[in-house]
Amino acid sequence: MQIQTFNVGVMSTNCYVVNCPETKEAIVIDPGFDASYEADQIIRYVDENTLKVKFIVNTHDHADHTRGDNVLKRKYSIPICIHAYDADFLNDLGEETVPKNILLEDEELLKFGKVILKVMHTPGHTLGSISLVGAKIVFTGDTLFAGGIGRTDFLGGSDSDMKRSLEKLLCLPENYVVYPGHGAVSMIGEEKHFNPFLRWL
Repeated sequence: MQIQTFNVGVMSTNCYVVNCPETKEAIVIDPGFDASYEADQIIRYVDENTLKVKFIVNTHDHADHTRGDNVLKRKYSIPICIHAYDADFLNDLGEETVPKNILLEDEELLKFGKVILKVMHTPGHTLGSISLVGAKIVFTGDTLFAGGIGRTDFLGGSDSDMKRSLEKLLCLPENYVVYPGHGAVSMIGEEKHFNPFLRWL
């Protein structure tokens, strides 16, 4: 699995292009870009590496993670994947209905090439927040950051849900690499032992 990170938008969102090196099939996670040049750098990377983008995955429905969905959907004629609990925002996009978007459920498997990512429902930041668990990696969206956790004071946020979600994430092996929605890459072990916001667990 190869992972390329693009820091995009006014909220400095981590947009990830993840691909299978053997088949060149790829996905884009959280394309929250604001400007056309940000879209262009992602498209250029895809083209230069002859990747075949299969779908877009949103870890949750906030605009700083979804704003570029339509651009990539039109460009590659691919579906948007998001948890069913956060799917209402799709109705407001004015986006095309073809191909049909995919509503994700907990423990669903996303496959592209020889790569498999498992959907872990991790609400707390939003009702439909998800993390994506692969081989020794996890994309945590706005649930877990390096040295921090997601806010729970937005619509759909919940302290109790966040606590349960963080407990699920911390059950992963300590050597799993954490790719968050914002900020630096970390590891489950690092967060378990040193993240000050996890002491309440």
